[in-house]
Amino acid sequence: MSGSPAGDAVDPREGLGPVRRLLFGVPMMAGELPGFDPDDPGQAPEEPFPLFLAWLTRAVAEGVREPHAMTLATVDADGVPDLRVVALRDADERGWTFATDAGSPKARQLSGQPHAALGFHWREQARQIRIRGPVERADAGTAAADFLSRLPGSRAASLVGHQSEVLRDPAELPRAFAGALARVEAEPDAVDPQHALFTLRATTVEFWQGVQARGHVRLRYRAARPGTRPWTRERLWP
Repeated sequence: MSGSPAGDAVDPREGLGPVRRLLFGVPMMAGELPGFDPDDPGQAPEEPFPLFLAWLTRAVAEGVREPHAMTLATVDADGVPDLRVVALRDADERGWTFATDAGSPKARQLSGQPHAALGFHWREQARQIRIRGPVERADAGTAAADFLSRLPGSRAASLVGHQSEVLRDPAELPRAFAGALARVEAEPDAVDPQHALFTLRATTVEFWQGVQARGHVRLRYRAARPGTRPWTRERLWP
């Protein structure tokens, strides 16, 4: 006879590596998820920004953690992709805006290759939004106004500078931040000249709604160039 003795269950994780074993059986897209019908004009308008705003509004209302957090993808001078999470500063029909230090790797990469991709992932709702297109840097006055609208701690962190540089002595960081915060308090109108504001002007926006039965819903908007109309709407296979 072959097989395991009666009552001797085989562990399905046997033979798996440590990561596969750790993740085996971890549920995905658990809980009640929102629906999305791309064929309903009330849910899928002719252009992508109203749909983005509707999804963002619902994410905020339903307590999605940090719905303004988005992944920014760029490429360096060698064409090697880079990735990090940044905060959405604003968005409208013209594009999606984020800020960074003008000397940071992402700012330098965008100067050399002014195209990027953004990704939102709202885990609690099993929703993703992917955005691609050229990136434009705002003028100094617009960047200054954005800087002054930030909370004091955020302005101080920006004034510290040295983003992505090697930190030789960790004790330098709290001293630098304390000095920058003191400057913000003493000079509330002080502006960091390195504060840069970028806007991604979309040519492609894709909305992804996860479905527990794996029949995920994907709707893509495409435009020939930023700001051109009408947008082409397409359903995609999961």
